[in-house]
Amino acid sequence: MSDLFTLAVVESALESAADEMFEVLRKTAMSPIIYEVLDVGTGITDADGALVSSGAGIPSFVGVLDKSVTSILAQDQGEIEEGDVFLVNDPNHGGVTHLNDMVVAEPVFFDGQRVAWVASIAHWGDIGGRTPGSMSTEVTEIVAEGLRLPVVRLFRRGERNEAVADIIRANSRLPDFVTGDLWAQVSAGRRAAGLIRGLCQRYGVQTLQTAITNARTAGRQRALAGLARLPKGRFEVAQRQDDGAEWKAVITISDERFEVDVCGAPPAAAGPYNTSREGTLIACQILFKALTDPNRYANAGSFSPLVLITQPGTIFDPGPEAPHGYYFETRIRLVDMLWRCIAEHAEQSLPAGHFASIFGTVIAGIHPDTDRRFTMVEPQMGGWGATPERAGNDAMFSTNHGDTFNCPVEVAEARYGFEVVAKRLGEPKHSRGEHPGGRGVDICYRMRGPAVMSVGLSHGVEPVWSLDGAQPGGLNRVTLRRGKSEVVMPGFFSNLGLEAGDEVVLSSASGGNAPQAK
Repeated sequence: MSDLFTLAVVESALESAADEMFEVLRKTAMSPIIYEVLDVGTGITDADGALVSSGAGIPSFVGVLDKSVTSILAQDQGEIEEGDVFLVNDPNHGGVTHLNDMVVAEPVFFDGQRVAWVASIAHWGDIGGRTPGSMSTEVTEIVAEGLRLPVVRLFRRGERNEAVADIIRANSRLPDFVTGDLWAQVSAGRRAAGLIRGLCQRYGVQTLQTAITNARTAGRQRALAGLARLPKGRFEVAQRQDDGAEWKAVITISDERFEVDVCGAPPAAAGPYNTSREGTLIACQILFKALTDPNRYANAGSFSPLVLITQPGTIFDPGPEAPHGYYFETRIRLVDMLWRCIAEHAEQSLPAGHFASIFGTVIAGIHPDTDRRFTMVEPQMGGWGATPERAGNDAMFSTNHGDTFNCPVEVAEARYGFEVVAKRLGEPKHSRGEHPGGRGVDICYRMRGPAVMSVGLSHGVEPVWSLDGAQPGGLNRVTLRRGKSEVVMPGFFSNLGLEAGDEVVLSSASGGNAPQAK
């Protein structure tokens, strides 16, 4: 039996391995959405797919990786061997999100025994489908959204399957970029796998497994300690959405269980506005972690008290043909609603609603200087909610985005075919006696040549919610300026043709307000 100090060293080394995987991916990827925005996640699981540690990046991506590895193990892949590398992006087979997000997973062996998995997920700029950027609002089936990889081997016993790499290149409008991003993910996994084998060499497999078990126990204890601080009972919430639908959920909290019931969800959407059941679970994990143990420490034990109940055939548990392109807006609206439930009914010291949108923006075209295809894919920043003690934070990424960044203006103008005319804070919306929600951001792009644009946002009709009846927060919106005309666009659109001189203004919402404490 190893001493506690050795086990602590091994546990920290596993966290470091996930961080190093993240850094390799960040430094070697070709797409700005990866190396600037950090729209990625890295993680390590045990031999059976349970989460052990994670790198920086998007919190909801961390929750994908263990589910992806579990799916790989569950499928009929024959014997998993040393040197194998798997790919998956299909939400129905372990991809969890949408087709743009590619998972690369590799089993780690030591002396012939599988001891762990290393995995990463990254947003690729184009994976085929109806529109550049692969995020069309006009599809009704997932087959129209792009290339689907259920679970495939990129490497078998160390030998690369060239056919898989060729298929990926042939199905993307950005073949060089997706190829570069793919090999960056493979390299990142190999770096972490080598570090894990080094731990086994130095400390032994048994010590590694004991450290993983101890960390999982600690994760559960921390979760239960946080759960004990929450009020117990049954809490209901209903929230109106931009399309007029009303979403409902019930959260039931007991001493050892945090149950979320979303069976009252609308039927699965005909368009790309669904999220898989695993994706719904991730939304609940984000809330649960924020409430019980908001520190970065996270493994399988951290979520063991969480229980999710869904209804098959709804937007939170759709069928296998349902499209998922804008899953992120559905997921973040669910987090927003569950957050509101706790803030209003469970007497927790939580801020009002934030702008609650990924505000995913895609602009694709031909660069006027290089004649090369480009695809900008970016989330936007917005305002966070106020509390009775303070104003909200300005210009933050959403609850689902964690350690991500905006693309610098200089990089955007060099890599993409447009000018960044302005980037400034918006104005808060509040009344006397209220702490204002944080300010959103106004960004103006001016096209230098033809391009195609796609956008998906929430809170375009229903304003951000505030605490205790304070004035509602702001709205997210997109405005197209063409000549002397100015048009406010709908919340979701794709294949919008842009011409040189057109200006696109992205305006993110201010956060919800709160009455000042007396």
